Amino acid sequence: MSVTVNIVRAGVFLDSVVLMQISRELTAIQGVEDAALMMATPANWDILSDAGLLEEDTRAGPGDLLVAVRAQDRAIADLTLQRAAELMERPAQQNSTPRELRPLTLRSACRQLPDANLALISVPGDFAGAEARKALRAGLNVMIFSDNVALAEEISLKREARDLGLVVMGPDCGTAIIDGVPLAFANVVPRGDIAIVGASGTGMQEVSCLIAHAGEGISHAIGVGGRDLTEAVGAISTLTALDWLERDVATQHIVLISKPPAPSVVDQITEFIRRSSKSYTVCLVGSDNLALPDNAKLTTTLKDAAATAVTNSKGLEALPAVQRAPVAGSYVRGLYSGGTLAAEAQVVFLSHGQPVLSNAPVPGARLFTSERTNHIMIDLGDDRFTRGRPHPMIDPAVRDEPICAALSDPDVGAVLLDVVIGFGAHPDPAGHLAGLLDRHGRSGSVVIASVTGTDEDPQVRAKQVSVLERAGVVVAPSNADAAELALAGLKIG
Repeated sequence: MSVTVNIVRAGVFLDSVVLMQISRELTAIQGVEDAALMMATPANWDILSDAGLLEEDTRAGPGDLLVAVRAQDRAIADLTLQRAAELMERPAQQNSTPRELRPLTLRSACRQLPDANLALISVPGDFAGAEARKALRAGLNVMIFSDNVALAEEISLKREARDLGLVVMGPDCGTAIIDGVPLAFANVVPRGDIAIVGASGTGMQEVSCLIAHAGEGISHAIGVGGRDLTEAVGAISTLTALDWLERDVATQHIVLISKPPAPSVVDQITEFIRRSSKSYTVCLVGSDNLALPDNAKLTTTLKDAAATAVTNSKGLEALPAVQRAPVAGSYVRGLYSGGTLAAEAQVVFLSHGQPVLSNAPVPGARLFTSERTNHIMIDLGDDRFTRGRPHPMIDPAVRDEPICAALSDPDVGAVLLDVVIGFGAHPDPAGHLAGLLDRHGRSGSVVIASVTGTDEDPQVRAKQVSVLERAGVVVAPSNADAAELALAGLKIG
């Protein structure tokens, strides 16, 4: 009979990425059925309860860290808790030197680093606003990695930042490259004269990596958070970022990435671009209806955005095309870790007149419910799939069950996957996928993937591609190319 054990670490906080990585390692232990490390906020408490990971007498507050393990027996549970304690100490020990600064408060950090101009906030969402406000009032720009920050708080922070001549990136900003330094989920790309402003983390990663593959580089990549271009927020951070880049001598071309923004926001951005001295690529994934000034080009896919930016910057050729891959079945299943990558695949299918369903449909696509007889693109990084579990970029096992289901479906001719590497991502997502395919088999389905990353990333893109190809996966040079490849196969299959 299974045993569930909880340990509460009062007043202990660890970054959410670290917690998800530790959870992943614990669940890999033989005899462990499930494991999770979370701050005991009300929302996380509900997640743990739904997963059956709470003991009846466990008590904890939102500022406490809860370690929960369900194992085959008590001995395994106790050993797992011991391992959790060891892993929680690891972040503080890694790369430590006698000179490493480990301030306990924002104030002490500012004293130790008086020239710093950016604070990265990664605390529970309920507390992120207060810490971000302290940083702003200390004269620091802010990147808020934390999610679950109230919309009203976001608006208040961004208005205050604007008044102070600063910027707030986020909340829920997972990707940035500032002056060549990757932050959070980001890739190692060369320095160059192309800047990116984006309301999409994986979208920024895809575009920056494709630009790198084409031989160019990035000056800055500024994430603004997924809500910045809504009518409520009014593109406050986007306009601030564009203004900075307008004055940045290292930036010659600017790429703006977003899902279709609110009409009032479109007007503001269009007017800013009209007055700008620089060239622009505007990528609105899911919309091709926008009138832009002569110094800007509109694209609907991330691949085209990267190719256009490179062409505008240095006159290089567009990114390479792909060859056809025959597909036996009638339908394609896209199972994505990146929401914008899932959106881009939908755009490609719709552009060819192919109906498509999704849990996050772009304009023209339909909401997926239970229908199976159609092309389906699922964003598995959506909160509903990661409740109590790591994001699939951190733990690719989150996708195992739907991948196996798709491979077993005789109507599915191709399975589309994104493999996102870089800082914060799983150390070997290709190896995990190859092992899954080896164990399960494919029943005639072709697996088509793209790898978002560079050879300078810790996982090394070329190695990831090689592992996938040896496992029989068809690897396309971009996410859009992978979708085109599946469609080409359908047309001749």
